[in-house]
Amino acid sequence: MQVFRRHFRAMGGGNEITLAAPNAAAAEQGFEAAIREVLRIEEKYSRYRPESLIGMINASAGGAPILCDEETSHLLDFADHLYRQSGGLFDITSGILRRAWNFSTPALPGDDLLRELLPLVDWPRVERSGAAIRLPQAGMELDFGGFGKEYAADRAAALLIQQGFGHGYVNLGGDLCAIGPQPSGAPWLIGIADPRQPGKIIASIPLTRGALATSGDYEKFFDLDGQRYCHVLDPRTGYPVSHWRSVSVLAPLCVAAGSFSTIAMLKKDDGLAFLASTGVSYLAVDQQGGIHSIRQ
Repeated sequence: MQVFRRHFRAMGGGNEITLAAPNAAAAEQGFEAAIREVLRIEEKYSRYRPESLIGMINASAGGAPILCDEETSHLLDFADHLYRQSGGLFDITSGILRRAWNFSTPALPGDDLLRELLPLVDWPRVERSGAAIRLPQAGMELDFGGFGKEYAADRAAALLIQQGFGHGYVNLGGDLCAIGPQPSGAPWLIGIADPRQPGKIIASIPLTRGALATSGDYEKFFDLDGQRYCHVLDPRTGYPVSHWRSVSVLAPLCVAAGSFSTIAMLKKDDGLAFLASTGVSYLAVDQQGGIHSIRQ
């Protein structure tokens, strides 16, 4: 068995698939199938594509309901579960708040804009009847950005396992799902980025199966008057959270690892208690650079 790697771009960033295979042709078949699956999910759920299902749901806000397929209904059920599990902090209608923030420019949004957007953040108002969904107010939006990339990593990994691959991983912009150890049986060593020193790592996590995902304040952000403002927004205030520099979570599925790490960021000083309640392993970095970790 040889180890092969394929780099590609999707979902707004760089990605990598690593596979062990008997030859390059076999690896190529796996790469092509996995990448097709990632692109399928991006085309179906990207909020930036008017022709996507999410684009059509958002465009119909205030109008007629849109019929969803089984896959989408399951994801909406998952979003509802996360909303309740997080006490309302993980809200897939909160993506509308990105209109108030431009992280390439160090400037705070006006209060008038936030007052306009915050009433549009309200998952419990979303109407679902069977397989149909309706956003009751014009301007409301759904955004699967909180778990879409992680779901794609899980789906691509599952597809590779179905095709008989037993060694490798799918890495979508740092959200990673492993399908099995290295051919030798050794785990893959996955670096956790230092949230304040680009290019450096603060820990290496051994991973054979399951998933690892990180949420942090160092991906999209700006610093202003000594305060860091990042892309993880509190749906109650419209402002970025600031308690943790980063939270990394190990879980059986990438959708769980990613959503749990985001919820921990949103829960601020209650984040570690939340992670402990889920039974996952984690490594969190606070704003003073202190490291908090538990390996289950």
